[in-house]
Amino acid sequence: DSLSRLFSRCGHVQSVDICDKPGPAEKKDKLTSKFFDHKTLKGFQVAYVVFRKPAAVQAAKALSQQGPLLISTERHPVKTGISKWIASYEASIVDPKELKAEVDAYMQDYDKKMAEEEAKAAKEEGVPDEEGWVKVTRKGRKPGLPRTEAANLRVLEKEKQKRARKELLNFYAWQHRETKREHIAQLRKKFEEDKQRIALMRAQRKFRPY
Repeated sequence: DSLSRLFSRCGHVQSVDICDKPGPAEKKDKLTSKFFDHKTLKGFQVAYVVFRKPAAVQAAKALSQQGPLLISTERHPVKTGISKWIASYEASIVDPKELKAEVDAYMQDYDKKMAEEEAKAAKEEGVPDEEGWVKVTRKGRKPGLPRTEAANLRVLEKEKQKRARKELLNFYAWQHRETKREHIAQLRKKFEEDKQRIALMRAQRKFRPY
């Protein structure tokens, strides 16, 4: 706004593009959100002022002979320091109702777009194109499972139940006894191995040839 006001004395200013470095500016998408599409440039910047008529460019070049241009004046002050911080803080406060309305509108457009794509895919499913190729889509007799945490938990629970039904471990009393016998045998084997290891360590400590 300040640059448009300063250079408007030379002619009608059509647009002012501010970039982080000199060079051809990238095509900017139209801002569709006042909450999520803002990108603040920091540090030194470059501004490209576009006039409606070419004669205004020559008038802008002649401005350098008239002395410096003041952005902040009594009539058009630019906030700095604490005043700028206060204004930035007030601008950062989001109205919940306005934000919710924007999000709801975005989700409605998104759902509508997805519904149109699914309807188009369902219409084209199984229909060969001009070259005879048939497009394979995600939809079918057995659609894929949704990749969500709840779906993953359900799959894991089903697998656990399936293994439990298949194995039926320790279902009968004789299976309990066999399991206990195997456990006791493993403990005795480990005990004998530990005894032999301790005896070997004691013998190595006693044997000192030097």
